[in-house]
Amino acid sequence: MMPEKIQVLLIDDDEDDFVITRDIISDIPGRKYTLSWASSFKEAEELIKQQLHDVYLIDFHLGAHDGLELLTRAVAAGTKAPFILLTGQSDIETDEKAMRAGALDYLVKGTFNPFDLDRSIRYSIEHAKSLAEIQKLNAELELRVEVRTQELAEAIEKLEKTNESLYEAQQEIYKALQKEKELHELKSRFVTIASHEFRTPLSTVLSSASLIGKYKTTEDDEKRQKHVNRIKSSVSNLTTILDDFLSLSRIEEGMIHNVPSTFNIKNQSTEIVDEMQGFLKQGQKITYQHLSSHETANVDRQLFKNILLNLLSNGSKYSGADKEILLTTKVEKTAITIQVQDRGIGIPEADKAHLFTPFFRAQNAVNIQGTGMGLNIVKRYVELMQGTLTYTSELGQGTTFTITLPTN
Repeated sequence: MMPEKIQVLLIDDDEDDFVITRDIISDIPGRKYTLSWASSFKEAEELIKQQLHDVYLIDFHLGAHDGLELLTRAVAAGTKAPFILLTGQSDIETDEKAMRAGALDYLVKGTFNPFDLDRSIRYSIEHAKSLAEIQKLNAELELRVEVRTQELAEAIEKLEKTNESLYEAQQEIYKALQKEKELHELKSRFVTIASHEFRTPLSTVLSSASLIGKYKTTEDDEKRQKHVNRIKSSVSNLTTILDDFLSLSRIEEGMIHNVPSTFNIKNQSTEIVDEMQGFLKQGQKITYQHLSSHETANVDRQLFKNILLNLLSNGSKYSGADKEILLTTKVEKTAITIQVQDRGIGIPEADKAHLFTPFFRAQNAVNIQGTGMGLNIVKRYVELMQGTLTYTSELGQGTTFTITLPTN
């Protein structure tokens, strides 16, 4: 609502203009206006700061300054009351400058009457109230937008966390399903391999045992011995298979530990090579070299032995008769290196990705006796000893395994 008494401040350095404006205001019906006068830029600034007036009539020319400068400063300082610019001439450029500076209306001196002034004052006050209301609503809206933006950001963050948790759960489920699938495949391979690998030596034992009973005379000693040797070989194969299964089971259950001890690597390797002689094919030989002056190291002795036995056994198994298997060892300050090289069938390129998978048999090894556990066991032993295992292989040319074990 319009106030009953409207306080008007005229800012003009010409007293005659004040008198004229006072007379015009006094002729406005109802005489609800109280006119005050500021004759200088500085005086006007002080009065505007006090915020005692409802509307300001400001002359364009104020000595060394102009009304637009005063208007700009007052608006920048936060004055809410409206400004009406008074000037001696009417031109669009002045009008536009006034509006850009913050004036709500524009009157040309000597051309406006009481009705024009009353309309301009009332219009400016109402317009200023509307602007203030709009600014208030805009501030409230900005605050609500800020709050809603914050709430939305929090909701998005929660959603992202939920999605992340969901993704992690999906990944865990996927891993569990993959593990279950791998376990199922392992079981299937285990049943297939175990049934085949056990059946063959057991059949040999059964048939040889039956035949031995037929050879009763001294002249049949050679034939009996042949079947006894077949039984011993089959039993040995069964023992090896059972040892592999037992080793894998003990590794899975965490029953095998890395227990380092200091021993002579060269002497131990020589003993292992001698132990392997009874398992080599006809004409095969193991050539061993120790490539360093240091011979002792601190590693797990039993795991070291099991690694060499597995690799040398594989080298013999996948190499033909009369082939050489090369074994080298080297003891350095912080590690020992073991290398086993054979001249065997090699590993097909397509099978290399699955070489260390339990029960996996390469496509060119299906007719060679084995469970597919040896290399997996070797890899697990090397990991227990915190070592590394690498290999190179060329189909039909052979395979070289290199193991590096840190010494304690």
